[in-house]
Amino acid sequence: MNTNEHDDVIEVTDLRRVYGGDFEAVRGVTFSVGRGEVFALLGTNGAGKTSTVELLEGLAPPAGGRVRVLGHDPYEERAAVRPRIGVMLQEGGFPSELTVAETVRMWAGCTSGARPTDQALDLVGLARRSRVRVKQLSGGEKRRLDLALALLGRPEVLFLDEPTTGLDAEGRRDTWELVRELRDTGTTVLLTTHYLEEAEHLADRLAVLHEGRVAVSGTPAEVTASQPSRISFELPAGYFPGDLPPLGALGVTGHETAGRTVRLRTDELQRTATGLLLWARDERVELRGLDVRSASLEDAFLRIARDAAGTDGGSGAGAGAGDSAGAGDRGGGDPGTGAAAAKEAVA
Repeated sequence: MNTNEHDDVIEVTDLRRVYGGDFEAVRGVTFSVGRGEVFALLGTNGAGKTSTVELLEGLAPPAGGRVRVLGHDPYEERAAVRPRIGVMLQEGGFPSELTVAETVRMWAGCTSGARPTDQALDLVGLARRSRVRVKQLSGGEKRRLDLALALLGRPEVLFLDEPTTGLDAEGRRDTWELVRELRDTGTTVLLTTHYLEEAEHLADRLAVLHEGRVAVSGTPAEVTASQPSRISFELPAGYFPGDLPPLGALGVTGHETAGRTVRLRTDELQRTATGLLLWARDERVELRGLDVRSASLEDAFLRIARDAAGTDGGSGAGAGAGDSAGAGDRGGGDPGTGAAAAKEAVA
């Protein structure tokens, strides 16, 4: 983040959006984004991410609250805001028969102070594909073209909606590097993503939405710090859970067993791991399958998703109704199961 500039270029206060007169998709959202900051907006299905971002982009007026982008109301003062922002939608809808270069030139004709076509394509690694028709591009290449057009006007504020969907691992990393470079030159970036790793790597700060409200916000480190770390291992042969040292004295906040496997939760990872290893040394036993993990953004997100499922069992119908009305976000135990659940929940 650019620490030399601390003024907020996006200010959202008690923002609300209503569909059909009675479905409230955004329910009092408040956050701010500073100049030169990357801010990630995450959320469970139907959380209101896209409904919120559309208000920031000036595509619709809010039902309540206040939003300012670069000091202006993006809907009422669109002419003052639009030339200074870039928007990357999930699908650009480009004419399929135009070449890549023709598409950029066409877009440049509607953009104030547009970059040269070659420069825009070079930024996203499409220079060698400039003469290829859009219909012949892969899904990942179309996303690169979306990004090139969003950057065409040298925006002060860049909105990225699922920027790396469809990209391979190399393309994703290249895009991350470009976003960092933009941030370092003072561009403010607000992105939505269903890749939690992406938010963890890129975002200076983030907010997780659930049912139109901010469930948690802060830096990635602050959000993950609210979750316990985990240790798992197999009990040595001939040992039982009661043979372990007093878990409370090791800082363990919770535990469970599954067969011979013990799983511990702790807010003091070093203390717990050290005590456990010293016990194993003194007992002259090996802790097979030992796995020590700090909390992750995925853990925090899964907890929000689980809490939502446990306390709001009837909310799915409401979210679905909002999605069909236009409020939906544009598509978008076991560690492996957890990762899959997180990816599905945040899509």
